[in-house]
Order: sequence, then structure tokens, then C-alpha cells
Amino acid sequence: MTYLSNFLAKLFSFSFLVSGANYIIAMILFTLITKIILFPIGIWTQKNGIKMVKMKPYLNMIKVNHFGDKDAIADKTAALYKEKKYHPLLGTLPLIIQIIILIGIIDVVKFPEYAGLTTADMLVGKINFSVYPYQAGGLYWCMPLLAGISALILGMAQNKMNPLQAEQTRLGQLGTMAFSVGISLTLGAYVLAGVGTYWICSNLLTILQQFVLNLIINPKKYIDHEILEESRRKLAELENIGGGRKKSRHDPNAAREKADYRRFFSVANKHLVFYSENNGFYKYFENIIEYLLANSNVTIHYITSDPADSIFEKAKTNNRIRGYYIAEKKLITLMMKMDADMVVMTMSDLNNYHIKRSYVRKDIEYVYVFHYPLSTHMVLHTGALDYYDTILCVGEFQVPEIRKQEELNRLPEKKLVMCGYGQLEKLQRQYDVMPSGNSKCKKILIAPSWQEDNILDSCIDTLLQELLGKGYHIVVRPHPEYVKRYGRRMDAIVKQYGEYSGEDLDFELDFTSNTSIFDSDVVITDWSGTAFEFSFVTGKPAVFINTPMKVNNPDYEKLGIEPQEIALRNKVGISLEPSDISGCNGKIQQLMERQEEYIRKNIALRDMLIANYGHSGEVGGSYILDSLQSKIAARKQEYSG
Repeated sequence: MTYLSNFLAKLFSFSFLVSGANYIIAMILFTLITKIILFPIGIWTQKNGIKMVKMKPYLNMIKVNHFGDKDAIADKTAALYKEKKYHPLLGTLPLIIQIIILIGIIDVVKFPEYAGLTTADMLVGKINFSVYPYQAGGLYWCMPLLAGISALILGMAQNKMNPLQAEQTRLGQLGTMAFSVGISLTLGAYVLAGVGTYWICSNLLTILQQFVLNLIINPKKYIDHEILEESRRKLAELENIGGGRKKSRHDPNAAREKADYRRFFSVANKHLVFYSENNGFYKYFENIIEYLLANSNVTIHYITSDPADSIFEKAKTNNRIRGYYIAEKKLITLMMKMDADMVVMTMSDLNNYHIKRSYVRKDIEYVYVFHYPLSTHMVLHTGALDYYDTILCVGEFQVPEIRKQEELNRLPEKKLVMCGYGQLEKLQRQYDVMPSGNSKCKKILIAPSWQEDNILDSCIDTLLQELLGKGYHIVVRPHPEYVKRYGRRMDAIVKQYGEYSGEDLDFELDFTSNTSIFDSDVVITDWSGTAFEFSFVTGKPAVFINTPMKVNNPDYEKLGIEPQEIALRNKVGISLEPSDISGCNGKIQQLMERQEEYIRKNIALRDMLIANYGHSGEVGGSYILDSLQSKIAARKQEYSG
């Protein structure tokens, strides 16, 4: 520090001489010279900042791919730093140098004789740069104020110009700026006025330095902002799962989840795991699970993200069912660490988003069960089934769709098991025991989807005007997701027709029963799968309004196969353009008159399309047992060998 102080003293003496013995001008010149001397450090800092920003997408994707696994994130981050030859602590080097220089400046100001100055040389007008502002008071309180303002200006400039600081979150930028302003206010008040002057000059000249650095090394030439924003978006989606808030310690579900997580991993040699997104998905597994319980001794480990899932009641009465509550965020880590022979799910897009195949075991068989009885390539996202090993198909019509997708994406062939669709069979059993309707009034059910521009949002008024007062009983049953997402819209529709005096219109907002669906004579929908379930179970015809299609895979036409969602519309009933709704009453009457004909045709169509109708649980369960037994036998042979 003595050598540094002597060097800075000589440098300040030169600046004072050049300035014409003006202390303020000398300090500005002195600061400028130090910036020039340290400019190579500035270049290094610029390059280091750009390198860090270029790594940001990789760092974000590490957090995405290993979300919730702190150890894996730390290991992968360290490996990336090593690969890119980056050390995060080196980013603090400029600040360390600035502090060292500041300490040296204190000696230069405190002992002006080192620079060949006298105390009188430190007077400019009535301002004495050798005093402490907090002691002198009065006009000297301008010093911390000016220091704070200079730091604020610097912070605002750096938020736009500095490559690293510009990529911080808004909250991060505000935090950095607040810290800098706080430090500057403190320095301005509690160090000598001359040192405070240097600090103010340094803040302002740093803006000029950054401008020059951006001219020499333009960050825009090195940083791909599109890739950076995409990685941020993916990370934000994960962080916002479940509302983006951490569970409270007082939340009973948080403690329960933690205990279930530990309990799940405490079980070694798990053979079979099911995952359900919520209570409503058990019905798609039900036939298979019932077969497994009746025809084997396998233990079913059933994970659900619904704390009120009915599986927990079932587990109380059957010790071969073990239920675990794991919410969406914790599920990410659990799936990464999954250790089982087989995982069965209805959740598409495995490995495409936040839920990944296991990093622990590469030989797990992932089995997909459909929760929709039609095609695979329009309603599901692009590549939704690519990372599954086995598909329990609804029918033969899905085979060419899946095989073509594998061909286009150059994927290995999956096991395709002709299973069927258990949910349809369950609905059939419920329908078969329903009492026959004695009402002479024909019932029409309007059951829209919840997608954009559905019937409720585009043409419900025209449809009701056409049908009300025509001798029908009209029931409007919105999709549960529509009520959940757009409750105010639904309330407005119900309120609008609250003044309707007729007794032929009802709104059904209780979704606990399917009775209203299957005792209808005609179902009107847009793109809801409810209509196909209705027609395949009862055989009765449906009316489809051609609102904009529900397309989650914009590349579906590349397969060259017409989706069943489109092909069946004019087979199980009729389809109408929204412009043809006026006058549709006559067409609906014709459908009702031909009801028996449609029942014969639709039942035959169902039996042709849906495999193993009435026996899907047996087929799906038998495949699972055979596959598990093969895995166990292969493992025993490997150990014995």
C-alpha cells in the first residue's frame, strides 16, 4: 500500500500541476488517468461479462433439466465453468481493484504533502477537501448527496450498457443499484471530501468507459438473445408451477409431501409405479389396476399430485396399493431419481418439458395410457409420445399414426399393445343400468370444449335462439376447465338467461355425474371428446359445430393420415358450420327420427375402432404382468450368471 500511495501521490501531483493548481480539475484528471491505466482490466471485465451472458442459456437449461436437484445443478454448473474456463470469483476483481485504489487515495488526500501539496492547495473557494462531510456539516452534506446521485446515474446507465448487468432481472438490477447508492451515500459522508470527489468522478467516468468498451467489443455480436430468452421462458415455466410460491411450513400438505417423498424412496426394488396428475385420472387406470389386484401379488406404487385423490382411501382397504402425494415441483426431482421396473402414466410429453425420464435407471419401461379415445397426432403436442417405450393403444387406427411419427422423427419402434379404452367401458356399464327415460320431451345436451372460440364464446346465443321453444329440453353443460378458467364468462352467460321465462333450459354446473350426458337424445359440441363417448356408448348421434380446430401439433398433416377427430364427425352424426346454425332445428329433428339407424351404425363403428371392448383391463394388466415377469427373470439370470 505504501508503494501504491507513493505512485498515486506522484500521479496526483502531475494532475494538480496540469490543472493549474485547481483541486477539483486535478481530481477529475487524476481519475481519468487511473481509468486509462486500468483500461486493460476493463477490457478483460467486458469479455468476462460477455462470456457469462453467453453461458446463461446453458446455466438456465441445467436448472430446467435438473430442476429441484441442487446437487446435480451444482455439479453441472461447475463442469460448465471448467469447460468454458470461467471462474465466478474473477468477476469481483474490478471491485477489489477499485477498493485498493480508494484506500490509496485516502492517503493522498489525508497527507497532501506526499503529493507536494499544502493544506491551502486543498481549498477551492470556501470548500475544503481535507474535511469529513459528516463533521463539517452545512454545505458539505451535498457531498454524500452528489455521491448517491452519481451512483444512481451509473446504475441506470449500466443496466442498459453493461452486458452482464443488462441481463439481470429487474429486481436484480434494482438490488444492485440500491446497494451501490447506499455505499456511495456512506462514503460521501464518512470519508474526506477529496476522496468523495474521486468517488463521484469515478462513477461518472465509468459510464464513459463502458461506452468505449461497447464500441470496441460490442456485446450484440456475441450474445444470442433469442436463445437466452427461450431458456429463461422454460425456466420461468418451471418456477411458476403451482403458482411459483413455496409451500408454507404450516401447510399440512408440505409436511405430508416431504414424508411421502422419503417413504417412496425408502422402498427398494419397486416394480410398478403409476402416476396420476389428479383424482380425475384414476378412471383411465381403473380397469387395469383392478385386474392387477385380482390376478397378481404385485404392489402398486401410486403417485398423485392431488392431495385429495381417492387413491388414498383405496389404499386404506388394500395394502397392495401405496399412495404418495407429490406436488408438481417435487415431482420433477422424483421422476429424475425414479427407480422402478415400469412407470405407467397418462401424461403425454414425457421428456419434452419438465418431467424427464429417470437419470438413475435407463432400463425403466415407460408405458402410456390414453385418456382420449381418438387419434394421436393432432390433439397431442408434437412428439408427445416419442419418449415412451410402450403404448397401450385404443385401437388399430393408432398404429399407422405412431409408426409414421417414428419414421419422421427417426425413432426406434415402440411396443404397441392393442389394449382398448377402459373409460368407455366404465361409462358403458353405467349406461346399461340407467333406467329408460319415459319423458316424451327430447333432450339436447350442449357440451362445448374449453378451447378458444368454443360454442360458449362464439355462437351460444344463435344456437339457443334456434332450439328454445321447439319442444326440446336443452341442457348446457360447459367443460369443467372452462368454468375453472373463465368463471366470470360462465356467470355472465347464466345471468343473461336467468330472465328467460321458459322451462326448457337448464345450465348444469355440477360435474359429479354423467347421467345428463347419457340420457340425452342428441349431444351438440365443437371439439370435445364427450360427443364421441356419448355416441360410442349410447349409439345416438351427435352434432359438431365447426369452430376453429383444437390443434396442438401444427405438423399433424405431415403424417398424411386424417385424424379420427375429423373423419368421424360426419359418421357418428353431422357437422355444421357456425353460419349454418340458423335453421339447424330441421337437421336435428332428422337425426332424432333416424336414431335407431344411428345406434346400429355407431355401435358397429365403435366395435371396429375400439379394441377389446369390455376387456381392456385384462389386456393391459396381462401385458404389464408379463413384462414385469420378464424383467425379473432377466435380472435373476444376470445375477446368477
